[in-house]
Amino acid sequence: MEPLKVSTYNIHKGMSVLNRHVRVEDMAKALDSLSSDVMFLQEVQGKNLLRTLSHHEWPRIPQHQYLARQLGRKAAYGLNASYGHGHHGNAVLTRFPIASWCNLDISVNRFESRGVLHCVLEPPGWSTPVIALCAHLNLRAGDRRKQYTTLARYIRDNVPPHYPLILAGDFNDWRGEATDRLLAENGLHEVFQHLFGQHARSFPSRLPLLTLDRIYVRGLRPVNARAHQGAPWNGLSDHLPLSAELLPV
Repeated sequence: MEPLKVSTYNIHKGMSVLNRHVRVEDMAKALDSLSSDVMFLQEVQGKNLLRTLSHHEWPRIPQHQYLARQLGRKAAYGLNASYGHGHHGNAVLTRFPIASWCNLDISVNRFESRGVLHCVLEPPGWSTPVIALCAHLNLRAGDRRKQYTTLARYIRDNVPPHYPLILAGDFNDWRGEATDRLLAENGLHEVFQHLFGQHARSFPSRLPLLTLDRIYVRGLRPVNARAHQGAPWNGLSDHLPLSAELLPV
């Protein structure tokens, strides 16, 4: 069996690091080079009327639909934050059929609207579905601790233990607390820590120092993982993408 290839990437609403230039088309080309079976994307702009008016190169369709068309993938979108001129959230792009999906609101205050997009995927030849959870957590450590508890409880109550599970996204976890809390509750392990003994540095993209982005798995065995540094990634979003290859246990 070929490994399942997955990636996670905070696309910064399709803008350059300082929000001066639209980078959605360049991101599509870069993501295509990864050839991932499943992509976990955060800060995906579903609509932004101001940027539609001010940038002629801004896609006229939601970013998850634009990227799905460019990459030949199926897409699900979970709206997290809504405001007068638009909205943004998480997205999962995949080669596989999406049997079902839902979006879990994990917001803990009115300043940061966060969510977890839950997709049930059906890879051909697999004996069970694969559960894909795309997450974006808060900036404050105290808020994230509440979200870890919510997320752990949600997995326990809503993800069958015999289904392979991938939980990936932007955890904003520079303190390194998420792994112990999720591991203790649900038996997940983080692929970079499992393979290399430490989380991948993914932020900021031009000089990655912080380990904000993660790929957690259960019922899957990591065989390879990589943080994609250098060109073209350091000229796109403020985050670097992470990729992993996974096999069933």
